[in-house]
Amino acid sequence: MFTSFPKGFIGMTKNCQLPPILLARTTGLRLRGRVHFLKDCIGEVQHGKDEDYEVFRKVILDPSKDQPEKPGAIFIVRFRFARFAAKTNRFLSLIPIPFIVAQPGFRSKTWMLGRKTGAFQGLYRWDSIEDAEKYWSSFPMKLMKRRAVPETLNHEIRAV
Repeated sequence: MFTSFPKGFIGMTKNCQLPPILLARTTGLRLRGRVHFLKDCIGEVQHGKDEDYEVFRKVILDPSKDQPEKPGAIFIVRFRFARFAAKTNRFLSLIPIPFIVAQPGFRSKTWMLGRKTGAFQGLYRWDSIEDAEKYWSSFPMKLMKRRAVPETLNHEIRAV
């Protein structure tokens, strides 16, 4: 009968990027009611440097008692997908959600689509700059990078 994880197991898996570990972590977050999809912001327009972006999805994660009260960093990524129309890519962007919310320090992600070019923009909030920087080489970002047109891919990280 399973009673608990071996000593140190949870700490070892915190930064693990193996898909089964990420899925297990997300399952626990969902079962504890910490993952929420917001509907009230859908259709809002965010003004970017070169383009206006329309919000089409937002997910937030309630912070644990070990996390800071407010996020400390913003991570923004912009790109165009190499294949498929925007409508298809909006649907396909559902697939990595369990791998995103399981990332250490994750607080929220807002998905947006550029009104002029159809470029995608993701706006993430993280506990810290370090968490945001680590996300750039995470499993879900590797999936996204493979699907993006390389010369359109850019990101920025800044403190809140």
